Amino acid sequence: MAFNLKLVLKALLFSSSQPLSIKDIQTALARFHERSTLPEVEAESGPVPAVAENTEGAPPAAESVPSEEMPEAPNATAAPAVAAEPVPLAPTEADAELYRDVPSLITATQVREAMAAIAEELRAANDVYLLIEGPTGYRMVTHPRFARWIRILRDEPPPVKLSQSALETLAIIAYRQPVTRTEIETIRGVSAEAGLNKLIERELVYITGRADLPGRPLQYGTTDKFLDFVGVKSLVELPASDVLSPRQIDEWLKNAVSTRPPTDMDMGLPLEEGEGETPNLEPVNVEHPPHPPVAAEEEAPPVSPAPPAEDEPQTDPTPA
Repeated sequence: MAFNLKLVLKALLFSSSQPLSIKDIQTALARFHERSTLPEVEAESGPVPAVAENTEGAPPAAESVPSEEMPEAPNATAAPAVAAEPVPLAPTEADAELYRDVPSLITATQVREAMAAIAEELRAANDVYLLIEGPTGYRMVTHPRFARWIRILRDEPPPVKLSQSALETLAIIAYRQPVTRTEIETIRGVSAEAGLNKLIERELVYITGRADLPGRPLQYGTTDKFLDFVGVKSLVELPASDVLSPRQIDEWLKNAVSTRPPTDMDMGLPLEEGEGETPNLEPVNVEHPPHPPVAAEEEAPPVSPAPPAEDEPQTDPTPA
């Protein structure tokens, strides 16, 4: 019966509380072959003395003292002989697929294929366990649908979701790390202190060092817990940004951080001697298209004067 790698990997996964890497599995196989070549363990009573060969003139060791002539010890009780057998290293028939024909070397591809088969079997069986691959190796986890029961058992509160501000800060750190707080605030346009403190408290972000800038500001980066949080094995698996390339973001940050007041040349003002060539100050004639002629307004009919009121005295328009 051939060696069953999947069964062995399942046992190793359930026996370890830490992620199981491919290197750990290969080390376990190498250790198995090292221990299989060790000599058998001797019995606790010690090694059996070898019988010396007969020499000329010397009786055999077995005939030197006959058993019939040996005096019996008084009040001696015969103790049953216990045969101390060494632990057999040879596998039994039932364990043939576990300890027989174990390969001396298993490649990383074989381990990944076996782990993928185990993960598919667990998903197909709708089991309570799932096999996931994280940044540090493989591990068995309970299905998310049982998370509420586990929190009840551990008497833990439900997880608190990250705010939109914290998610934006986390995204900037993930794509721009190592990044300083000034760069984060320049990109977002608001203060990032609250978001950084929350991410550090949740162990998603940590301080990687100090930047080689004036004031030596702190730099921030993501942790391995962040990779588990987003479900990727490395930062390379993060989706690429389709808005701006890293070079464009670098240029924009450089211009945003190192702002300078506008100069006379930027404003089109005449420059002093030695400041450079004065921009063209000749008047510019702008030609406008001719407007269509405006139609003449029709003459309004003459307005007749209103008749005088009855109370007002009438005056004679003819001169006296």
